[in-house]
Amino acid sequence: MPNSPGQALLAKTRRLVALQCGAGVVVAAGFYLASGQWDALSAGYGSAIGVLMTLLLSQGISLAGKVKSTQQSQLVLYAGAVVRFMLVLALFGLGLAGLGLAPLATVIGFIAAQLVFPLSAIGRRGEQT
Repeated sequence: MPNSPGQALLAKTRRLVALQCGAGVVVAAGFYLASGQWDALSAGYGSAIGVLMTLLLSQGISLAGKVKSTQQSQLVLYAGAVVRFMLVLALFGLGLAGLGLAPLATVIGFIAAQLVFPLSAIGRRGEQT
């Protein structure tokens, strides 16, 4: 059982990352069976972008919790959101234009990783009742 808010955040982050990796593996395996190795790699890349964004979000929340004022905390969170958004665009650009990954598989991999957030919240709500 986590003792502090920092440990609780770390535990939740680990759970989300594990679920996102699992979703990414399932989607990549589906693309491998349906379309081959390149599409599976593309889906894995899209999922990896989602996992990286989860890790950056967790770091931002942790940092925001350490600052003293509410304004500074909000600034850290907003700046983190901007950085994550720009990084997602850059990583998609690198993957699609630079590496020539399959667009549909890459986007579906990313979406699968992002769907873990609401599905995880629904699952947690069911555990609490």
